[in-house]
Amino acid sequence: MTRPSTQARYMAGMVVDATGSGMYLPLSLLFFHHVTGLPIERVGVIMTGAALFSLVGNPIAGVLVDRFGARAVVVGGYAVRAVGFAAYPLVDSPLTMFLAVALVALGDGSYPPSIQSFVASIARGADRDRLLAAQRSLRNAGLGAGGLIAGAALGLGSDAAYRVIVLVSAAAFAGAALILRTIPVPGGRAPTAPRAATDRRSGGYRLVLRDRTFLALTLQNVPTAFGYMVLSVALPVYVTQELDVPASLVGVLYAVNTVGIALLQIPVTRRLIRYRRTRTVAAGAATFAASFAAFALLAGVPARPVALAGVFAATALFTLGEMLHGAPLSALVSSAAPEETRGRYMAVYQFSWAIPITLAPAVLTALLSLSPVSMWLLLAGGVSCSALTMLRLESRLPARAVHARIPEDPEDPEDPEDPEDTDNRRDATATQKAGVD
Repeated sequence: MTRPSTQARYMAGMVVDATGSGMYLPLSLLFFHHVTGLPIERVGVIMTGAALFSLVGNPIAGVLVDRFGARAVVVGGYAVRAVGFAAYPLVDSPLTMFLAVALVALGDGSYPPSIQSFVASIARGADRDRLLAAQRSLRNAGLGAGGLIAGAALGLGSDAAYRVIVLVSAAAFAGAALILRTIPVPGGRAPTAPRAATDRRSGGYRLVLRDRTFLALTLQNVPTAFGYMVLSVALPVYVTQELDVPASLVGVLYAVNTVGIALLQIPVTRRLIRYRRTRTVAAGAATFAASFAAFALLAGVPARPVALAGVFAATALFTLGEMLHGAPLSALVSSAAPEETRGRYMAVYQFSWAIPITLAPAVLTALLSLSPVSMWLLLAGGVSCSALTMLRLESRLPARAVHARIPEDPEDPEDPEDPEDTDNRRDATATQKAGVD
């Protein structure tokens, strides 16, 4: 079980991190436009080129996690980003801007595989689902708080406000590193690993690429990752240009999503733990499909009040899908990966997010220009395929990944008096007999 002190320290680190990120994210383009005087379009091109370094940081982090442990890589990634942000006020040319952003991008790329591996090392079974749910909830709250702080600072109209914001963000990353550095990792890293584990570590990424079940688990996430991006990329354009919704309401739609997750993610996950993760994730993907179909139907609604109500209902449905899908999928994927090579497994899986996030602005805007309704229906079809694939993979995944209440090792038993655990063990035995890779 996760000790309360461990969870409290972890969540404190996440809040500090999210608040710093929330302060900077809304003004990233504006900051460099302000300090360098470059046109906003050129700033965007330079930032995009430098951000590609995050794709390099991802596989490097996977190897480092398996060699030095997840906590060391998480802390190191925070330190790299803190140094990068501290260098932002010194930027005075396109070259120095590129170097500073590339440094931060390397740290950003190391974060997803290392933090998921870190959570897997400090929380097991149902505790992992609860911790990931709390993380999603508090990170949304922290991002929102950071955005409000940044807005208030910029309202002062001072040039120094820009520099203060990035320096506070740098301090936030440094603070998060110090907090997470104090969290003990149960068992640590064995000084001498068994031969089988050593062989797996030395096999590198070839081992991951030969694991067909895990590759299928990774690929099924690609359509859903595109779906996650609609809220920031496609939805604002669609509701303002196609549905003639006032632009001022776009922020309210964001609030529905972020506040909903901040308030409801933890209680929703608490109820979901009793079910198989695969089926919860599939239900989340199906809910995404329903929300995308609802957005498509709104294009044919002539009455503006009905369209407005429909937009909020579809956004609420999208938010529910995110709560059903996000935390259980993260717990499932990290549980499906072998412990001794979890870093590399997580790095490969994160490409199912990194590539859609990189391509989504171009792909989704192109689809919007061709046919908005077709874009929504294509997304709905894609996430429906993800849901079906997840259900088909259920019998091939390890029992510890499918069932949150199944212990991952003999020394981590669940409550023997809990009848739900008995049922889950019976289901897990059936799953294993069906054939696990």
